[in-house]
Formats: sequence, structure tokens, C-alpha cells
Amino acid sequence: MMRDAQPRTDSETGEVRVPIDLFDVDVHQGAGELVLTCGEARTLRDHLVGQLDIVTQVDDGASDGHGIPTSSSSKPSVMLEMLALSGLAPGERVFEIGTATGMNTAWMCERLGAENVTTMEYDERLFPDGRRNLRLAGYGPTVLVGDGLKGSPERAPFDVILATCALKVVPEALLRQVRDGGTIVAPFGTAFHSFSYLKLDVEDGRARGRFTGDPDFMWARQQRSRYAAVEDIYNGEDGTAGTTRVSPYELWHQGDTEFWIGLHVPGVWAQLHQAGEDAPGEATYWLLADDRKSWATVEFTEGGQEYATEQYGPRRLWSEVADAYRSWQDSGRPGRGEFGLTATAHGGQVWLREPTEVVATLW
Repeated sequence: MMRDAQPRTDSETGEVRVPIDLFDVDVHQGAGELVLTCGEARTLRDHLVGQLDIVTQVDDGASDGHGIPTSSSSKPSVMLEMLALSGLAPGERVFEIGTATGMNTAWMCERLGAENVTTMEYDERLFPDGRRNLRLAGYGPTVLVGDGLKGSPERAPFDVILATCALKVVPEALLRQVRDGGTIVAPFGTAFHSFSYLKLDVEDGRARGRFTGDPDFMWARQQRSRYAAVEDIYNGEDGTAGTTRVSPYELWHQGDTEFWIGLHVPGVWAQLHQAGEDAPGEATYWLLADDRKSWATVEFTEGGQEYATEQYGPRRLWSEVADAYRSWQDSGRPGRGEFGLTATAHGGQVWLREPTEVVATLW
């Protein structure tokens, strides 16, 4: 049912007021459990006011997956943090990669004017919902369905391109569609660590900028990593046994460490599985390869000084990760904020402190 919506920006405080009760979302939690159906705006309001992330799709909408989240609506503080990072000003033109529920799109419409907003959703099943939500809320941006990583050449150039999904490559097509002096903002990373913003300033087809923040976004599906469960890769094989004195907890959720490892160990990610109540001081640290051909484990026991390892497949994943960890230590344990990236039509390079100090070529 169409409802009259009057979104407003407060002229005194500058606060953006979006009519959130008009947004319909399906909310999922855990392994595909449906916890909210369309139209229950009270819980959506809880999401917005209570600063909660909500998962709106699992397994790309399939009914027989592992319950892996594939689309979400980030908590408002994250959306606004990203919008602030972009530096969008009234009247500027923006291209958004990933419409989803349309909530972030609505804020940009309110800030810039809907005529200056173009948004593209990759998932054909999510596209109608986002478009409908925006229409019901009173906004009329250009809403497209397709591969957002190819941009929208017919609508370019843009002052800002903003991705609401994590990237591991900045496509040349996007570089060509930002005006000189414009900006690209995206969650960015590797399979091992994708929890940083990347803000790039674009000039003459070259983009350069630094990493910042600590966001957690779904992958762009065209560049997706970590889309598997242990049982998809491990089939009971016996690997090569060994030991290590490196505790998994020296790596697990240690952002600066994981960031460096991701630069040097491509196509690999980690999972930590706690043993449970029967053995609260034990855990298995899994390393899994995107090509699903290699895996490794480290068995953690609280109080231990040495830990059993096992590696299987054409790559020795623990050996690669341990070597990268030592190289991070040898380099002075740099933090993420010390790194930047330069992207051109010829590839992307990560540098430490200065653009001339290249530490990794990502593509």
C-alpha cells in the first residue's frame, strides 16, 4: 500500500530524517532462521535506534545452504560513518554499489537530492524490494539491477562511487567513471582480512588512498571469498602433522596481524572453533583455501607452549601463515592505518607509509 512520506532534513541541526517505518525487510539470524517478516517495523526501528546489524538474506536466497549471510543492513552508525568518509556534499552525484534494503540510498537521496543518486543491486531477488522501499518512502533515485562493479557509464561521471559491499579489487571501470578530484569509498580487504575502509582520491585514472576504520560488510559476490564451511573443504583426509609455538590467539581477530597476513597469503581465511563446555580451554584454528583444495589446523590447548598442526593439499597453509606472521613482526608490527593503496588500470599495490614503499601487489 502506498503511504504518503515526507522525508526531511532539519535545517538547524542538519539531521537526516528518513521515514523508517516505510521500509519492508526480511530479517534472518543464524542458520537461515526467519526472525522477522515484512512489515514489522518495530523491530526495524530497534535495528536503527539500537545500533544493530541485521541479516536480510542467507545463502544467496537458496533454501538448502549452510545459513551463510549474503546480504544485510548495517547498523546506522556504520552507514553514516561511510557517508562521512565519502565527504558527499549537496548536489554532488553518487553511484552506489549494492542497494539492498535501500536504507543507505535513502540517506544519500536526502542529502544530495534523489536526481543525483544512482544505485545498482546485483541480486535480482533483492532488487525489487529495495526499489519498492525507496518508492514507498518517497524517494526517486535511479535504481538499477546489474553488475555494479562495471559502474553505470551512461550516468557517469560521478563525484563519488560508494560500495556497500567489500571489494578485493578496484575495477578499472570504476576508475574511469569518477571525475578528476572525485572519490571512491569501499570496504576493502583480502580473504584473510576484509575489515577496513578504503578511501581513494581519483585523478587522471589513478586512485590513491589509505585504509581506516573497522567495518564488517558482505562481499561483493563477483569477488567473494570465505564462502564455504569446513565440511565443504575437509573430507576426513589425513594431513601432514607438525607442531608450532605460535598460538592461534596471536592471530585470531588481531586486525593488524590479519591485515598483513592477508596481503601475503592470498585466497586463504581462518575460522576458530571452540571445543565447547566439555573442554572450555581448547579450540581448533582452521585455515581454508578459496579453491577448496587445501586446509590446515592448529590445535590450541590453554596453558600449552606448543600446539599440534596438520596440513593438507597442494598448499601448506599454516606454513604460509606462520611465515607471514614472522615477516610482520620483523617489519616492526605495522598497524593498518600505516598502509595505503594505489589503483590504476594496470593493477593495485599496497604500500607502507609512503606510496614508494610497496609491500604487496594485490592484482
